Amino acid sequence: MNVKDKRKQKLRRHKKVRAKISGTDKRPRLCVFRSNKHLYAQLIDDQKNKVLASESDLKLKIKKVKSSAIEAKTNKKTKESKEKKKEKAFSPRLQVAFEIGKSIAKKAKVLKITSIVFDRGGYKYHGKVKALAEGAREEGLKF
Repeated sequence: MNVKDKRKQKLRRHKKVRAKISGTDKRPRLCVFRSNKHLYAQLIDDQKNKVLASESDLKLKIKKVKSSAIEAKTNKKTKESKEKKKEKAFSPRLQVAFEIGKSIAKKAKVLKITSIVFDRGGYKYHGKVKALAEGAREEGLKF
């Protein structure tokens, strides 16, 4: 299957999903975009055409570098490191997606949003998209 056919299939899936769902101010749409290198998530209110919150792995990497530098200086095993070991065993890319889901859910909590509509963006509910959704669920968002 060539690249053009794959692109057409993705667009077809995306149109089907978007025809059925839309976000409101009380229940926004969690939209996922996956590029070859990065992963992005946005909370969107379709009635007002407004992005309420966004998160990406670009922002997350900056935070992780700072926290790992602090941990290296202290060289102490904390409760946080033990909790991280208890989390599901994801590959590094899936772990980043999981963290993005948790982060966007925290932003939603600040906005007093507890329920969302999940828009997988035409991607299959598998891999990074699934890990992002599981991270958001773990932090308390209801789909």
